[in-house]
Amino acid sequence: MTQPAEHDLVLVVDFGAQYAQLIARRVREARVYSEIVPHTMPVADMLARQPKAIILSGGPSSVYADGAPGIDDAVFTAGVPVFGMCYGFQLMAKGLGGEVAHTGAREYGRTPVVVSEPGTLLDGIPAEHKVWMSHGDSVARAPEGFTVLASTADTPVAAFEDVARGLAGVQWHPEVLHSEHGQKVLEHFLHHIAGARQTWTMLNIAEEQIERVREQIGDSGLAICGLSGGVDSAVAAAIVQRAIGDRLHCVFVDHGLLREGEAEQVERDFVAATGVNLHVYDARETFLAALAGVTDPEEKRKVIGREFIRAFEAAEVQVLGEAAGSGEKVGFLVQGTLYPDVVESGGGAGTSNIKSHHNVGGLPDDLEFALVEPLRTLFKDEVRLVGEQLGLPADIVWRQPFPGPGLGIRIIGEVTADRLDILRRADAIARQELTRAGLDREIWQMPVVLLADVRSVGVQGDGRTYGHPIVIRPVTSEDAMTADWARLPYEVMERISTRITNEVAEVNRVTVDITSKPPGTIEWE
Repeated sequence: MTQPAEHDLVLVVDFGAQYAQLIARRVREARVYSEIVPHTMPVADMLARQPKAIILSGGPSSVYADGAPGIDDAVFTAGVPVFGMCYGFQLMAKGLGGEVAHTGAREYGRTPVVVSEPGTLLDGIPAEHKVWMSHGDSVARAPEGFTVLASTADTPVAAFEDVARGLAGVQWHPEVLHSEHGQKVLEHFLHHIAGARQTWTMLNIAEEQIERVREQIGDSGLAICGLSGGVDSAVAAAIVQRAIGDRLHCVFVDHGLLREGEAEQVERDFVAATGVNLHVYDARETFLAALAGVTDPEEKRKVIGREFIRAFEAAEVQVLGEAAGSGEKVGFLVQGTLYPDVVESGGGAGTSNIKSHHNVGGLPDDLEFALVEPLRTLFKDEVRLVGEQLGLPADIVWRQPFPGPGLGIRIIGEVTADRLDILRRADAIARQELTRAGLDREIWQMPVVLLADVRSVGVQGDGRTYGHPIVIRPVTSEDAMTADWARLPYEVMERISTRITNEVAEVNRVTVDITSKPPGTIEWE
């Protein structure tokens, strides 16, 4: 990846920790730009990036295990500040002549730590506090020239520093919320030991990306962008629109599987906030016809994915035809790719050009778009903040994550117009009550699921009913890899249940899913 030249760079070296992305995010929260690199990258290549500092992440291995990931000790003597966490802390101790021992004492979870000498790293942090540990080996002796700052009952050297050389480390995980004062420890390293500038702010990011897109597309280039109704495509489109105005053509495929009011949000509120040039392609009947009789979850996903590509292609042909009529060629495709997408696909070594969908009817086989990815360096939380800076509607910026197949995979059974209507009404009530309770930003996502193939006996008025059960699934999560079920207040659950069973006649039972992930996924299908 190409780092923004205006900012200091911190490289986070990933040794297989589940927390590498979280570390990078915490660095950015300290207003310093960060990127993740694999531990297999040669140190010379890391140094060629001219980082202001390097952070060594944790990892699942013992530093003495066969095949354990390592790093060239030259990283510690190159003059670049280095911070080691957990496994990275042990690599630093071992690489500089300290001692890492198999003590037999393992520390996992919340652990009391005692600060004996605050130094620079732990300055102003309570002498006794709790941190998150996850290790078997321990540093028994710090390298020459280091000051030992803290210890635990089983770990004699839990933190150390050599400020003159810009080196420091802790045995615990300061990046996780379970570690008290963890962010402050990280900021002490970044600001006071590494001397990194605090320039990474959302206002800067928005302005820089607009300028970068303007340079990439030029004074006359045309671009196309597919809007989904989600925050990523909306913010990407808003940045590009600020850069090139009505030379951006946005395509919104209305497949009829969105929640209540979401299609209107895109057509009305997004256009009003950005002035974007929007093409709406109505494919609702096509999607319903394709889904008729389909009940298998995987088959549903395939049908929806296939129809979406076809619909987008048809809309694309329309836009390209209009452009051709004006003598212009659409040369750029805008995508809402985020930094985690780049990391998870191998670090962003991908190509800069992609072919348009290979089966677009009537288009030449060699038609190519240059990719425009204005969010490529950003995490999800940063995208939301940029969206706020650009003045996008809060309903779009803070919209809960929503699956691509939409309500199609929140109806257990066949997807029909009537069932979509039932689910939309129930979902709208659940979301209204969540908002009313002020829980929108605490609950990461709350799928509402219609058990369409199940009939539940109930009593409404003086009669017996056979209605559908509805499941609400409130979860909290940071990254969707794991999730915990959210403990909604009883009064909120009561209001949701009472309103749905009163206002949606076809539903006579509301249940709450209290399964974490794992073992359950966030969506039911």
